[in-house]
Amino acid sequence: MKKIIQKWNSTNLIIRILCGLVVGFVLALAFPKASWISTLGTLFVGALKAIAPILVFVLVTGSIAQAKGKFGHKFATVIFLYILSTLISAAVAVFASFLFPVTLTFTKAKVSQAAPSGIGEVFTTLLQNIVANPINSLANGNYIGILVWALLIGLALRQASRGTKSALGDISDAVSKVVQWIISFAPFGIMGLIYHSISTSGLNIFVTYGKLIAVLIGCMAMVALGTNPLIVAICLKQNPYPLVLQCLKESGIPAFFTRSSAANIPINMALCEKLGLDKDMYSVSIPLGATINMNGAAVTITVMTLAAVHTLGIPVNIPIALFLCALSTLAACGASGVAGGSLLMIPLSCSTFGISNDIAMQVVGVGFIIGVIQDACETAINSSGDVLFAAVAEYRERMINEKKDSQDHYRLEAGKF
Repeated sequence: MKKIIQKWNSTNLIIRILCGLVVGFVLALAFPKASWISTLGTLFVGALKAIAPILVFVLVTGSIAQAKGKFGHKFATVIFLYILSTLISAAVAVFASFLFPVTLTFTKAKVSQAAPSGIGEVFTTLLQNIVANPINSLANGNYIGILVWALLIGLALRQASRGTKSALGDISDAVSKVVQWIISFAPFGIMGLIYHSISTSGLNIFVTYGKLIAVLIGCMAMVALGTNPLIVAICLKQNPYPLVLQCLKESGIPAFFTRSSAANIPINMALCEKLGLDKDMYSVSIPLGATINMNGAAVTITVMTLAAVHTLGIPVNIPIALFLCALSTLAACGASGVAGGSLLMIPLSCSTFGISNDIAMQVVGVGFIIGVIQDACETAINSSGDVLFAAVAEYRERMINEKKDSQDHYRLEAGKF
């Protein structure tokens, strides 16, 4: 038994996750009433969501307190890439929605939360999250609040003694170790999650909402394998696909099943370390990306909104389409990093076309029905992009510095002659 466990632990995590996926799928079809299996998924996601806020807080605080220099242009670059990729994703969704128009059959699905009434409410909520009680932020997974308080406390601790900073490093290492233990149980958690999805939703969902799902997944695939690699290629001037595919494999697959960018933060942190990124940098950019890097969310908001527009026969011109891209980008950045967070932003974009809140909330209801597929793909794109653009920003900075050093060396050598 010990040898079997050692062999299992030494196997690549992605292979183990795929094994869990296949086993969960088979069990869901063979034993759909064995609900206890889905508990494994609930426990896994619950553990990730519980440890992620603590991990972000201690890593950001420790990184800021111990940082010896500034982030330079890297941080500005990664923020720019997050926003740019989200805007481009919305544009892709607009183009696809006009190329393959989708109409809906509205349903009265239950929605437990109220949608924001306007863009002002989104910004107000954002500002309130920034100044929220730090203990409540940790408890509720408010990553904007966690980041702000961690930055402030980290800055205050920059003048602390060496022993205090060392203790912060030890705490960060301890929490990171706990995260590794939790991630090692990912195959069993994935097995429970896929079992729950198949046993409760079945396969009929592909038939009823097939065209809508196809447009959504097609847009997200275009973003993941088309526009995002193009951005990477322009920034790094090299083949982007090795890095893109690694991020999709090691970040996107776990995120597909957890359906939460927030819960996937520990996995992204581990991938950043594997890629050799600066811990001071990614400990801030990854949790920030889980909040504002929302490519998949922009696609969902745009496609679902235009599906409602086509259903109601509302004409759309180019200026309104461009405005929808910008609004979807802002709404996506305001969406929470939890399952279904982007759907509650749909009424905001629907209001652009004068669609009543009653109709808009029916569109949200359709979103919740297909959420088992839509939200999984959306989160995979969102989360893998967090690592992808953090890596691009750092690799680009290194290339610029290496080129500058090479030019300085050449000038120095030229001056000798």
